[in-house]
Amino acid sequence: MSDRPGLTSQLFYFVNFFNPCNFLTNSDCLIKIFTTLLICCHCFLLNAQTLRRPVTAGYTGLGAYSFNHADVFSFTANQASLAQLKNTSAAVYGERRFLLTELNNYTAAVGVKTNSGNFGIKAGYFGFSDYNETQLGLAYGRKLGNKVDVGAQFNYNGIRISSIYGSASTVSFEAGAILHVSEKLHTGIHVNNPVGGKFGKDQQEKLASVYSFGIGYDASEKFFISAEIEKEEDQPVNVNAGMQYKFIPQLLARVGMSSATSTAWVGLGLTIKSFRLDVTTNYHPQLGITPGLLLLFEFNKASK
Repeated sequence: MSDRPGLTSQLFYFVNFFNPCNFLTNSDCLIKIFTTLLICCHCFLLNAQTLRRPVTAGYTGLGAYSFNHADVFSFTANQASLAQLKNTSAAVYGERRFLLTELNNYTAAVGVKTNSGNFGIKAGYFGFSDYNETQLGLAYGRKLGNKVDVGAQFNYNGIRISSIYGSASTVSFEAGAILHVSEKLHTGIHVNNPVGGKFGKDQQEKLASVYSFGIGYDASEKFFISAEIEKEEDQPVNVNAGMQYKFIPQLLARVGMSSATSTAWVGLGLTIKSFRLDVTTNYHPQLGITPGLLLLFEFNKASK
């Protein structure tokens, strides 16, 4: 996953750089001017708005290609995984990207199990009061026999750059399919925004298209391993890989990595009856750590 800001966010920082109140010292002025020139050069090379996802998106969506380890957050990686939802569930996840309050990222997900397939609702927020991105999505997933699951999601995406510069919005959709090769081996594909939702009155800035192929192996009820090859528009190919191990039914551990940004993540989850609390940490070699917290609740879950 790329951490490169989109064109809209770059314009926001461009304007702020030339705010007279920000020029505190001569050295600050030089730094701001130099950085602004770099951003301007970068804008000419930028074709699409990078999709905003949590740094540890590989963590929250890890169980998408699994029978035993899928949860309500799995559909954020592939909507077809909603078909494997065992109980109606709700979850929230928050992270402070690189320990910066301006880069807070929050995601909430609800999965509802029905006899006609399962529904999901996802809400996301990134940024702070002067610049933020939001997303609200409605998903549906169901089984097509014993071997194939399918799913789709429609999203409303918004960008707001303070009250002075205004806001913009667009719609997009995602779709995915998962093939259960065997009881242990699962594979699938996912497409995000293939036709390209566009922002603004002139429709000059579009959301990036993302295509991915995933595979998961349920070695046992305790151990699971997964990998996903992802290609985002105007970005290099990225490989997300991770594994999960349950020491006991109440305690799990997850570790993984993302090749495009050379980041690694780790997390521990503690389950008490219907609640699960995960503490996560992502490490970037240049930008530092991103702490995260996940809280999940399953309705009508049998106590263990």
